[in-house]
Amino acid sequence: MTTGEGERAARVWEAMRTLVLERHDRRDEVCAAMGMSFFRVKVLRRVAAEPVTMGLLAERLGSDPPYVTIVVDDLERRGLVLRSPDPDDRRRKIVSVTEAGVRAAAEAGALLAAPPPVLVALPADRLAVLSEILADLLEPSVL
Repeated sequence: MTTGEGERAARVWEAMRTLVLERHDRRDEVCAAMGMSFFRVKVLRRVAAEPVTMGLLAERLGSDPPYVTIVVDDLERRGLVLRSPDPDDRRRKIVSVTEAGVRAAAEAGALLAAPPPVLVALPADRLAVLSEILADLLEPSVL
């Protein structure tokens, strides 16, 4: 890669970051709709995907286990998750989602998945090109 190509790639990356994380960041909208921090939403969505031990949950989120405990305590008070002993090791707790948690995780997921108007407004041919480029950059299963 030449210096010019590297600079162009850096500009494109900055534009993508600005588009997703600044101009059309859905996190504040999700937090307001759900009445909780984005980290709590992340924990809820992770647990909704599959039951998990507290330790593995903290590891997968790259977070401090005591903080994850505080978050899970809050989600449990809200009726969104349950903790139960691990049948293989009763010293560990498994966190699973409740029906209310399933609905809340789905609501958060729908808000996060909604494309911004600027993307919806792209002409079909430009959207197709963007889709192809993203497919080149991401694993095929993503698109």
